[in-house]
Formats: sequence, structure tokens, C-alpha cells
Amino acid sequence: MIHQYKLGGYNIVLDICSGAVHVVDDVAYDIIGMFENTSRKDITSELCVKYPQIPAEEIEECYEQIAELKESGSLFTPDTFEPMAGTLKDKTAGVVKALCLHVAHTCNLNCSYCFASQGEYKGERAVMSFETGKRALDFLIENSGTRKNLEVDFFGGEPLMNWDVVKKLVEYARSIEKEHNKNFRFTLTTNGVLVDEDVIEFANREMSNVVLSLDGRREVHDRFRVDYAGKGSWEKIVPKFQKFVEARGGKNYYMRGTFTHHNPDFLKDIEEMLSLGFTELSMEPVVCAPGDECELTKEDLPVLFEQYEKLAELMLERKKEGKPFTFYHYMIDLSDGPCIYKRISGCGSGTEYMAVTPSGDLYPCHQFVGDEKFRLGDIYTGVTNHKIREEFKQCNVYERSECRSCWARLYCSGGCAANAYHATGSIKGIYEYGCELFKKRMECAIMVAAANEIEE
Repeated sequence: MIHQYKLGGYNIVLDICSGAVHVVDDVAYDIIGMFENTSRKDITSELCVKYPQIPAEEIEECYEQIAELKESGSLFTPDTFEPMAGTLKDKTAGVVKALCLHVAHTCNLNCSYCFASQGEYKGERAVMSFETGKRALDFLIENSGTRKNLEVDFFGGEPLMNWDVVKKLVEYARSIEKEHNKNFRFTLTTNGVLVDEDVIEFANREMSNVVLSLDGRREVHDRFRVDYAGKGSWEKIVPKFQKFVEARGGKNYYMRGTFTHHNPDFLKDIEEMLSLGFTELSMEPVVCAPGDECELTKEDLPVLFEQYEKLAELMLERKKEGKPFTFYHYMIDLSDGPCIYKRISGCGSGTEYMAVTPSGDLYPCHQFVGDEKFRLGDIYTGVTNHKIREEFKQCNVYERSECRSCWARLYCSGGCAANAYHATGSIKGIYEYGCELFKKRMECAIMVAAANEIEE
């Protein structure tokens, strides 16, 4: 399978199953589009009429080069990966590499679009005890097999509302990692309200990554990200985030924004973040219930597509000016990306990645927390709901009929199981709106990567 598109002044051809990316001229682009369904003679005749300024022998030579690329496995490569589907999860059955620790099912903000019901996850407000968190870390070590690098995300709600426990858990993990030949990598996600000198110092020493929630423009951010008195949080958190990032000294961080139906022109929010001095950016489409006032609509799609294209142009412009920035969804390695097993097996939710509630219950990921039918077990007795875990284990790109004919399948690995479930009622369903956004992001990301390769 191939996918062809024009963007940013480039003619781009993707050979899906080899991973090859070709940037070609107009003649090659047209030949590739006709190659499999039109005879060589008819292709040459048609293109000689279309491009009278190009000698016939040059068109013939281009055809030969394309035929050679096919022969070498760089074009029209057949899909031979289906027998591998699920084999990675078979090999790593029972191995857990990452936990999302919900240290606080409570929050000091009252964001109406929050998928987690303002941090409560449809339950009661609660915080994780040190003993529960300690047991969760022990559970991770016990179930990590021979994996050395283990990931732990401190999540909420707002994890800084249980900051002392976070610090104690990090200290406990550091005290046992050498004994077990493990290396813990921690991530903190925060809305910033409680950031202070202690948080900045500790997080910059111990957290491999920090995710800072900011929706961009003040009026956009303060529309939804408000406290319980209805007051926006932008003015309070932005100076703290600036200080946080400056003190971090180049270590990994992300400004993580959410765009909704009310701000599909999200590029303005990215530009606002850049003006504030932030260069590691992420802007995510809202996840909300159907019919919610924030829900993205079909009418928003053309606007969003245009925004993604303009974002790509901005990234290229700023790089030329010596002021580059990173956009999370455009991070793509055309030379050494994920292995094919990972590409076809998916994100690992419910198998190698799980979320832990304040009481110690296990769920496939943070977006399933609170839905009892997805409860996997707990950190004390382990996974007991083997039926659900098996469903997630079988959740690969070839389990979705729509994915089989999609050019982006080896980039998205079948997409997000939670989004699919919320959109269709099945973790093997298709969240079509999300698919459209993802494909546009991939086209833009590949164009940016290809343009940078050409410039270098």
C-alpha cells in the first residue's frame, strides 16, 4: 500500500509496509499513482501529453526507477505483518512496565471538560496513602520481569494535593531500585496551582518529565480551567510554569493544552505559549461526552486541518530562524521509529501499562478508571479479571477491519482503546473523528520531518 499527498510544496509518497518516505517530482508522483493499474505504454503516453516540455525518454527513465524501487522493496511493499499481530504481547505476557499512580482523586480546579469528573472519576474524593503507593511500586517490580526501565506517572486529579506522598514514594523507589536492578523514571502531571519552590526543586531533580496544563490564550484557558469559585487560573499558574521550566534547565517537559469546539483555532494558543517562552508543546483534542458543549463537530474539521498545516509551516519557519520548538504530535523518527511489533500491537494499556487508584485497584489506563467492568484486580492480589486483560491483549491493529485498509495503521497502531470504547462501546471500535485528526497530524509531521531532512 502507498499513500500520496501534496503538502508544503512537496510531493510525498509513503510506502506503508516498508516505512519508506519518498519526496518526488510531479512526473514520478503521477507515475506512482498510476503504476499498479495502468500499463506502461498508457502511462508514458498520458504523461507526454501532460508534460510536453519533458522528453519521452526521461519519463521512461523515471518509470524504470520506480520499477526498481518496487523491486527493492521500497514501493508497493506487501503487508506480511498480520501473522505477527499479538506475538509481542504473547512474549511479554504478564510483564508490566508502567503504572499511572492516581495519587489524588481530588482537584483544586473545576474544569468542566475534565474526563475525570473533576478528579473524582465518578467516585468519591480520595488520596493515595504512602502504604498503598509503596505496595504499587512493589507490585510493579514483582511483575516487571527482566525489564530494567520502569515508568511511573504521578497523576490525578491534582497530584500536588498529595505531594508529601509523591516525594516519599520517589524516595522509596530510589532506595530499592539498585537492589532489584531497576531504574525508575517518573513523570508528574500538574495544573500548576500548588507549584512552589519545593515542587520545582524536587521535580527537576527526580522527574524525567513534567506535564504542565495550560490551554494557551488567557481567555481560552480561563473559560474552563477555573477554581471552585469560578475564577480562572491563567494568571496564577503562568509565572509558576515559567519559573519551573527555566529552573528545569532543558530537561523534558510539556505544556499540555486542550482544544475544544470553542477554540478550533488552536494555533493561536500555541503561538501564545511560544510568546511566554515555552518550546515543548502539546495540544490535544478534547475528550468529552457526545453532545457536550465542548465536543468537536464535523464543521470544526476543516478548521482543524488548516490549523495543523499552518502549525507545520510555523515549525519550519521558526527552525530556519533559529527558534525551533517541539510539538508532541509531530515527533516522528523516519529512520529509527518503533519496531514493527510495537507498531501493530498498540499502546499496551491493560497489559504492560495500568492505572492504580487511591485504594489500589487496577484499571487498563487512566481513562477507564471508575468503570467497574474494566477493573482488572488490585495491587495486592494482582490481575484477577483475566477476561478483560485478554481483550486488551488481543487489541491490535489487525483486530479492527477498518484499520486493515488505512494507510496510517502502522503509525497509530490502531489508536486509543479508550477513545474507541467511548465512541463505539467497544475497545476494538474506531473513533472516526480521532482517526481523521490523526491522519492529518501524520501527514504534517512527515512533511516537516522530510523538509528538515532535505534542508540538512
